[in-house]
Amino acid sequence: MGKLIVSLSPHAHGTDTVERNMYGVIIALLPALLVSFYYFGIGSAIVCLTSVAACVFFEWAINKYVLGNERCTVLDGSAALTGLLLGMNLPSNLPVWIILIGALFAIGVGKMTFGGLGQNIFNPALVGRCALLVAFPAQMTSWPVAGQLTSYLDAETGATPLSIMKTAIKEGDPSVLQQLPDSLSLLLGDHSLAGGAGTIGEVCALALLIGLAYMLWKKIITWHIPVSIIATVFVFSGLMHLANPIYADPLSEILSGGLMLGAIFMATDYVTSPMTPKGQLIYGVSIGLLTIIIRNWGAYPEGMSFAILIMNAFTPLINNYVKPKRFGEVPEKK
Repeated sequence: MGKLIVSLSPHAHGTDTVERNMYGVIIALLPALLVSFYYFGIGSAIVCLTSVAACVFFEWAINKYVLGNERCTVLDGSAALTGLLLGMNLPSNLPVWIILIGALFAIGVGKMTFGGLGQNIFNPALVGRCALLVAFPAQMTSWPVAGQLTSYLDAETGATPLSIMKTAIKEGDPSVLQQLPDSLSLLLGDHSLAGGAGTIGEVCALALLIGLAYMLWKKIITWHIPVSIIATVFVFSGLMHLANPIYADPLSEILSGGLMLGAIFMATDYVTSPMTPKGQLIYGVSIGLLTIIIRNWGAYPEGMSFAILIMNAFTPLINNYVKPKRFGEVPEKK
């Protein structure tokens, strides 16, 4: 074991803690959560509350009865944040029993299997969402129409903007894209022209941008990942739209689906994203490219979740590739 060399005083004490950052992200999610209550009403409340409570419970239970840890970790905010992110990635009419399965996958498989917070290689909330998407594709792709505040399991559903984009590509007919809401409606969350509004957290891009501004102001995250993802999607989808009008315009791609939610709140997860600015840019560009590739040529209309999980797996390689120079020593030449 090498010696720990500590410099002479004075020493600066950092204010960053796990609790500060986790609860800071939860605060940043509040605008989008409140908007979801406005559009989905009781359905949004049931799904999000169930998801948060289940994730907190499963982390406590696994720590206590499976791993035998005496230290309680549920108060650090990480389990609650995982539950909130999982809930915001689900339809507002999803049955409670399916939400419980997703929470168990998110905490039990995505997080605690690897040893808990700081050791998981995949974003736990996305592990839970993708597990549900594979196991329950019909329920996970049933999108309630916004405005049914008192409806839950019986909510009327409709096609989302991403579904319309996928139909235009399959039929080779650019006129299908005329059914899309305009960019201002997508920014503000008015999905009435398209029918289904998507997952709970993706309904209003403006609310997500307010959360981004808050996290940048509090220095919870840096700009590198969200900006590189959004810029890549804008350029790549713009070139495809110019080449063939069956592909949606860049603003519709950015403001539709879970792209903003994923770029701002999921891809920026500390544990599963690269540590250096250069690595974060490589990571963000790759996610942007993969998202558009999966959206346009994959089986699912949305590709953000899968793109982030794929790049989570490459994060150790990216960290190794962009490892900064070490100072204070001369490497031995052999």
